[in-house]
Amino acid sequence: MDALKSGADVLFILLGAIMVLAMHGGFAFLELGTVRAKNQVNALVKIMVDFAISTIAYFFVGYSIAYGISFFDGAETLTAKSGFELVKFFFLLTFAAAIPAIVSGGIAERTRFWPQVAASFLLVALIYPLFEGIAWNQRFGVQAWIKGLFGEEFHDFAGSIVVHAMGGWIGLAAVLTIGARIGRYSKDGRISAHPPSSIPFLALGAWMLSVGWFGFNVMSAQEISKISGLVALNSLMAMAGGTLAALVAGRNDPGFVHNGPLAGLVAVCAGSDVMHPLGALVTGGVAGALFVYLFTLTQNRWKIDDVLGVWPLHGLAGAWGGLACGIFGAKALGGLGGVAFMSQLTGTVLAIAIAFVGGLIVYRVVGLFGPVRMDEEDEFNGADLSIHKISATPEREGLR
Repeated sequence: MDALKSGADVLFILLGAIMVLAMHGGFAFLELGTVRAKNQVNALVKIMVDFAISTIAYFFVGYSIAYGISFFDGAETLTAKSGFELVKFFFLLTFAAAIPAIVSGGIAERTRFWPQVAASFLLVALIYPLFEGIAWNQRFGVQAWIKGLFGEEFHDFAGSIVVHAMGGWIGLAAVLTIGARIGRYSKDGRISAHPPSSIPFLALGAWMLSVGWFGFNVMSAQEISKISGLVALNSLMAMAGGTLAALVAGRNDPGFVHNGPLAGLVAVCAGSDVMHPLGALVTGGVAGALFVYLFTLTQNRWKIDDVLGVWPLHGLAGAWGGLACGIFGAKALGGLGGVAFMSQLTGTVLAIAIAFVGGLIVYRVVGLFGPVRMDEEDEFNGADLSIHKISATPEREGLR
């Protein structure tokens, strides 16, 4: 029976890793559909290469920082470990690799290729695992300190803060460091609209992410005996709440409608194992509306050129999710308890600080070795031709 359980756990977490791996295709198509046509190839290449570089960074450095485990043993020693331990690395890697995938959407259309690859390596090797180890592996005594102060540890079941808020706030630091796209905001106050190149591809990316999210959330249990139908139902309710709120707040705009479910799913990750479904519905609804209003505000009033809105979608919705866990996870509101609002607030603020300051440091360090931003001519021509020497539709280029 022990061998059967061990094998079932390996298969369970492997399927979860595969589902979250598929989400990276969603990141790619979401960005591809949102950017202009001259940057579509670059969107696809970036996500693929970022996943590969994240694998190297996490394997050699990041996983050891977060969990104190390295792979610098002989193959005989590695194979003696349980398959679960090895597949667990794959599962957690797919979470870590979401950081550069999130950041990529914020700084799209104006970033040089290799500096961004270098930044992705540093983020996954050093910045992300620092807070991952704190939240999920009791590293550095922070969880014990929070529990001593407020009676409960900081709780983040599936990564509202650890993954999404971290990625969103790093993305904000990157966007502010690199600056807006050429022509986006004029000196006389006019704003040049850069509409999505393909709503169908944007929608495809949103659907791929939404489906994979049930592996992201449900399989964060990591053992089949701990699987929770409550997590699945709460994820579904938050997805619905985010969609409907974005539909109303965004006045039927398809870009908002397809990002709404993602905002809801981002927010519910933290407390999906302790909330009542009605709490999850409210959490998702607030996140969907929050994304619409803050995306509009950042783009049009604050003139922050965050192309895919990764700061409101991941950074702010993720932070809301961390706080919502402490609200709707309480028994007084139908939750399972075991959470405290002040613990959630403390952990959330700590993550934001690490992410934003870490993001600023990484992009400034990378910038010391050469410009992170494309020059004006290359940006005008588009990353596809400037970096990859081919457009998304080369046969059409030949007819012009």
